[in-house]
Amino acid sequence: MEQSDWNPAALLQLSGGYWSTCALHAGVKLGVFTTLAEGEMSAGELAGKIGADVRGAAMLLNALAALALLEKNGDMYRLTPFAAAYLNRTSPHYLGHIIMHHYHLMSGWAHLDEAVASGGALRERMSGGSDPAIRESFLLGMFNLAMLTAPKIVPEINLEGRRRLLDLGGGPGTYAIHFCRHNPGLNAVVYDLPTTRAFAEQTIDSFGLGSRISFSDGDFLHKGIEGRFDVAWLSHILHGEGPEGCAVILRKAMAALEPGGMILVQEFILNDTLDGPLFPALFSLNMLLGTSAGQAYSEGDLMDMLAAAGAGNLRRLPLVLPNGAGVIVGSVPATS
Repeated sequence: MEQSDWNPAALLQLSGGYWSTCALHAGVKLGVFTTLAEGEMSAGELAGKIGADVRGAAMLLNALAALALLEKNGDMYRLTPFAAAYLNRTSPHYLGHIIMHHYHLMSGWAHLDEAVASGGALRERMSGGSDPAIRESFLLGMFNLAMLTAPKIVPEINLEGRRRLLDLGGGPGTYAIHFCRHNPGLNAVVYDLPTTRAFAEQTIDSFGLGSRISFSDGDFLHKGIEGRFDVAWLSHILHGEGPEGCAVILRKAMAALEPGGMILVQEFILNDTLDGPLFPALFSLNMLLGTSAGQAYSEGDLMDMLAAAGAGNLRRLPLVLPNGAGVIVGSVPATS
């Protein structure tokens, strides 16, 4: 929002915006949208199916209708077409996993002032946390987001002649899947923590790519990367580390590439004054809450770190992506 647009009403709307957020989270967590996919029903019928209080269910249903995520006719409620597509768990376009990831972040954000005052994380990292439900929502949420963005990115990157791709910190392997589907001659290795193996292999097999994409587990900060590759894809992993950790990751990725290999880094990218775009600036606070040194980085920061790791021919791809995301590409110098 531009400063000239601010007024008391807009300020108070921002301050209370979490009310709408919490109503959405409750609807997803309680299975309201998935239950209503069975057909329209009254508040009493829905409450019986989800094990909720009738009065509470009616209030939530009315709020979700006011948000235009449900339609109300008399005492009956039904899904809007949008909710049926994106909030019903049985839909192939379901986004409830990333919404539940946001739900799990809420408690930390309520204590942001404490994190700013102390400079330390207030919660464990969601990617490798001890709670299986939280970890699952993170992994499936990353799958949700990657399924939205990968089709926009992958066709714009020319991997002709490339044969082996390293998807470093690739989680469920969504990008490796899309790169291999778009490039029939490409094989890939997804390298991530052991806790992601089962979900990654299940996801890869569901796309029929088990013969072309393998999973290698390990900690790329503290261990080496086995194998040689001619392209490395690092999507949203650098923001979890401070500059020193990023330097280690990028050096290892570059060392795993053949001469002439390509390195691609996707991040939510700040401008060089660090005061925008809005999403990367807020995302940096999310890293403050959940990591010891992570942050969002500017384009200049990422270019400098890649150059220090030995990458040349650096440039940002001309992609229009949501939430201030961008992709920077570089290459390993070819041998003379």
